[in-house]
Amino acid sequence: MTDSAGTPADPDLPAGDTPQGRSQGRSQEEPGATDSKEEPEPGAVPENDAPQDSGDEGEAGAGEDSAGGGGEDSDGGGDGDQHGSDGKSAAGAQTWADHPKDGSASRRKRPWLRWAALGASFLVMISAGAGWWLYKKLDGNITTDTSAAAELKVYEKERPTPVVMDAQNILLIGSDSRSGDNREYGRDDGGSQRSDTTILLHLAADRKSATAVSLPRDLMVEVPKCRTGDDKETREQFTQFNSAFELGGTACTIRTVERLTGIRIDHHMVVDFNGFKDMVDAVDGVEICLKEPIDDKDARLELPAGRQTLNGEEALGYVRARKTLGDGSDTERMERQQRFLGALVNKMQSNGVLLNPTRLYPVLDAATKSLTTDPGLDSLRDLYDLVRSMRDVPTDQVQFLTVPRQPYRQNVNRDELVEPDASELFKQLREDKPVAVVPADELKEKEEEKEKAQDEKPDDAGSDSESPTPTPTYSGSSAADDLCEQ
Repeated sequence: MTDSAGTPADPDLPAGDTPQGRSQGRSQEEPGATDSKEEPEPGAVPENDAPQDSGDEGEAGAGEDSAGGGGEDSDGGGDGDQHGSDGKSAAGAQTWADHPKDGSASRRKRPWLRWAALGASFLVMISAGAGWWLYKKLDGNITTDTSAAAELKVYEKERPTPVVMDAQNILLIGSDSRSGDNREYGRDDGGSQRSDTTILLHLAADRKSATAVSLPRDLMVEVPKCRTGDDKETREQFTQFNSAFELGGTACTIRTVERLTGIRIDHHMVVDFNGFKDMVDAVDGVEICLKEPIDDKDARLELPAGRQTLNGEEALGYVRARKTLGDGSDTERMERQQRFLGALVNKMQSNGVLLNPTRLYPVLDAATKSLTTDPGLDSLRDLYDLVRSMRDVPTDQVQFLTVPRQPYRQNVNRDELVEPDASELFKQLREDKPVAVVPADELKEKEEEKEKAQDEKPDDAGSDSESPTPTPTYSGSSAADDLCEQ
């Protein structure tokens, strides 16, 4: 019996014949091979690897197992070098030559690998198909405002020139139209448009801060000549700000803001009531605190005092209410809107909504269903890139404020800008310089301390021009503020 593994026999040849090119070649290279059953010298190769019909079944089985190199026994399940209790090897053991050279037996023994690969491929195709369907659905939700882009192109020569190229200025317009699904919130005047809320959102070039400036709807401004929906041209006039949207739509509002601020508007978004409601519901509500209960029939809102989480419908009533909250002014309502938007941003960032596709999808679906944008933001990719560029902005650097204003001297029910504060704010935003905001009471204390310091300053202490110019500070809030601590 040989202990070393010999060259496998060719199953197509009878026992005793040696295949050409294999065992003969090796025999020539390794002389000393023997056909006897005595143990050959180390390294010798037998001339005939096929088992001899000697009748010694145990030796034949052992020889086969030895030739198989200790291979796996297909029937007995034992090792080729081991015998059963009767001294014989397991029947039907394969030699090395019996193993298929293309590995098909191994593949037959592991069919689960092929099924796993097929299953994985199927899941990939299903996921890709579902992802594409979701993408197309969200992308199709967005309405593109091509008419505003065409109108702005006509007046391109009179528009401001961008100062800082990487900064972004986006005009957010809350539509107060009572047509369609919004009819339930008030009288429908033929579907006329109103800009109930207008916010100028400035994104710093380094995307480390975002400043949202509310423009009062009752602010008295110069509205330029605008083209109406029926292709008529309005006259230039000094009137309240939200008339621009009603007269000439988005393009007229953008031109009015650009004339007022000197800031080039890069993009715009128009969101209606239902979009705001659905976004609040998509993040499972926003928490607020009320010092007093609210019962406002016009806003369809009834809430107890204390800490509570508002759903979409309640949140809409909360940001729209005016007559029964505070002093009833539009300025106070804007401040409430700003604080609520800050809480909404904080909720989205703190809960990981912006980083979790599963949670982000309902928010995007709600936003895109009622969103009208310019062609530069009318795709899901454009919106995603915008959101992604903002997701690392610290919440304390997402700031909200109202443009410095005061009651209009000829009509206390209207507003006018406070100068030079308003012009300084617009200059800071144009040049992408930092703007600091603090709560109103804190700002008042700082102004009083500044006045006191000026009074105590010696006459020979020098002028203010010798000291560094401080960063302008305005009354406002940030997304990091807790509404329950206001």
